[in-house]
Order: sequence, then structure tokens, then C-alpha cells
Amino acid sequence: MNNKKILLIGGGKIAFEKLSHLLDFTTDISILAKTIHQEIKTLAAQHDISIKENAYHKGDIASFDIVIIAVDNISLQQNIFEETRKKGILCNAVDSLEYCDFIFPSYIKKGDLIVSVSTSGASPAVAKYLRRHIEKMLPTGIEIFLKKMREYRKRLPKGKSRMQFLDKLAKNYFKIKDKRDE
Repeated sequence: MNNKKILLIGGGKIAFEKLSHLLDFTTDISILAKTIHQEIKTLAAQHDISIKENAYHKGDIASFDIVIIAVDNISLQQNIFEETRKKGILCNAVDSLEYCDFIFPSYIKKGDLIVSVSTSGASPAVAKYLRRHIEKMLPTGIEIFLKKMREYRKRLPKGKSRMQFLDKLAKNYFKIKDKRDE
């Protein structure tokens, strides 16, 4: 998401959820909606995010790289999607696969670790529950371990011994017994 300007169209509960997730990756976000719930305004203020409380008008997407449409109005979704096509802008319309260039996976983010789960739009509910299941399996403090691993990678010279050393650390961290070792 680096160097990508994002426009979030919508001001309700779903827009809030999308904004919360986007903030894990960027703050270069603008919000446009006729009505914007207070929780979005509060979160936007905390992250210095631009808000424009107006209805969408053709051309509002012009300066953006990605548009996320979080409104229930299907004809508006279609109109915005068609406009993004003409301008070469990526688009995601919440719960309308036909108006999406991409979908948002359900994900876990712990420091440098990002695990994403997608059902390619077949069932976001399944992706959500599978993500929760995987999250329970992650060791506590994995983000701290990954910071240490990053430091080792920076300090140690590239090559087979570094690779073997890092592999041994990872194996011990997860206490995995490799079948070849038995």
C-alpha cells in the first residue's frame, strides 16, 4: 500500500471496519460519504485522515490509486466501478464481487507477520472463522521473535550457514521435529 492513495466511500459500520483494517497498512486514506458515523470521525482524527462529508459525485475518484466502496447502493457501486475502469484505478466494492478488482482477505497481523485467508469471495464467514482458528495456533510473542530474526538476517553474512542458523532458530521456536531428524 506504500505510495498508494486510497479513497474510502462510505461512512457506516462496514466503512469503519475497512478503515480499521486499512490502518494496519497505510494512513494515506481519504473518506467520502454523505453521512459519517462518529466512530469513523474519531479514528480518522487519530490518524490525520481526510474526511469529506458529501455525496459522491463523478470525478471524486480522480486523484486516487485505489477506491473502496462501502455503501449499500448497488447502482452507485456500479457507477463508481465503471468510472474506475476508465481511469485505471483499482476498485473494491464491499460484498459485490462483480465490482471488484481485488478482495480483502481475512488476516492476522502481528508485527512483521501477516497471515491472510481468502475463499476468493465464496464465503467471507468461513475465512473469518478459519483466521480465528489459525490465530489461536500462533505462539505468543511471535512478533518479538520475528524482530530478532530480522536482526540476525541483517547482521549475519548471506550464505548457507546463515540459512541453516536461521532455520534452526525457527525450528526450535516452533519446537517442530523434522521427520528427517528421526
